[in-house]
Amino acid sequence: MPAKIPATVVTGFLGAGKTTLIRHMLENAQGKRIALIINEFGDLGVDGDILKGCGDETCTEDDIMELSNGCICCTVAEDFVPTMQKLLERENAPDHIVIETSGLALPQPLVRAFNWPEISTRVTVDGVVTVVDGKAVSEGRFAHNVAAVDAQRAMDENLDHETPLSELFEDQVACADMIVVNKSDLLGADEVDALIGKLRSDSRGGVQVVKATMGALPVDVLLGQGIGSENDLEARHEVHHHDHDDDDDHHDDHHHDHDHDEFESFVVTRPEITDPAAFAQRVADIIREHDILRLKGFAAVAGKPMRLTIQAVGPRVDSYFDQPFGAGLRETRLVVIGQAGLDRAAIQAALAA
Repeated sequence: MPAKIPATVVTGFLGAGKTTLIRHMLENAQGKRIALIINEFGDLGVDGDILKGCGDETCTEDDIMELSNGCICCTVAEDFVPTMQKLLERENAPDHIVIETSGLALPQPLVRAFNWPEISTRVTVDGVVTVVDGKAVSEGRFAHNVAAVDAQRAMDENLDHETPLSELFEDQVACADMIVVNKSDLLGADEVDALIGKLRSDSRGGVQVVKATMGALPVDVLLGQGIGSENDLEARHEVHHHDHDDDDDHHDDHHHDHDHDEFESFVVTRPEITDPAAFAQRVADIIREHDILRLKGFAAVAGKPMRLTIQAVGPRVDSYFDQPFGAGLRETRLVVIGQAGLDRAAIQAALAA
């Protein structure tokens, strides 16, 4: 059976920065063919127009599908599942599917829909990414423009739940595999640290909380989480069973270079390892100690002709032998990715020990 196509669900309130994050992802897709499902409704598909204008080979018009009949978690059966089937039946199947929900959407019903028989054998939820407006949340407002959120709520005739923003926010955090604190540049360092700490304490164990400016997240951090979120819905408790908000993207008046100043990566090389299981455990311990987001690469194992591929998302480490080493040097080579400020020397020393 072919491998399931991974899908990333991007949720968050109107103005949090979902569209900016997705557009940045498309501009830095590293050759991945990405299909988008955008949950727009109302008179104009603003987000769809923005994304269709990105001009990249990874986001042609054929790769973008718009759901405009109302908030996605209220139209799963009649709108979302048929759209997914249509996408999965194409000859040129995407490498990855990204779903941008309405800001009013509860992510849980959408994730639950991936267990529907029509799509369950062909696609899996790589991860749920909740984007928050760091400035608004730190001020207790949850959304940059509450009036715009209320207007969006009023426009959706299919919306079948009325929920306070605070409870909607709790549901989005409860379902998240990664929380992106966007617009972190509008906060002081202490404010950012306090908000990240609060979000970590409010979310499940293992949920990664990262800060970003203008949605500039490395693709290797955003995609490839490999969670299978539809398989652990019990852990993603819902405050209630229906709730929503829409996301037109807020663009700050000031502009930033769209680079990854808030993230860094570096390569660690070392000689052969002798015990793969012990090394994987050491990698997991180092990741926890240094709050590393991703670690990937391969290791040479003494006495083994095949190289050991290592992929780590947070403290979860997967490893498998994939192919023989070539004629070159047998060494272990790992790429470490994390928020800026990693203690490179300590990480390098620990991995080389």
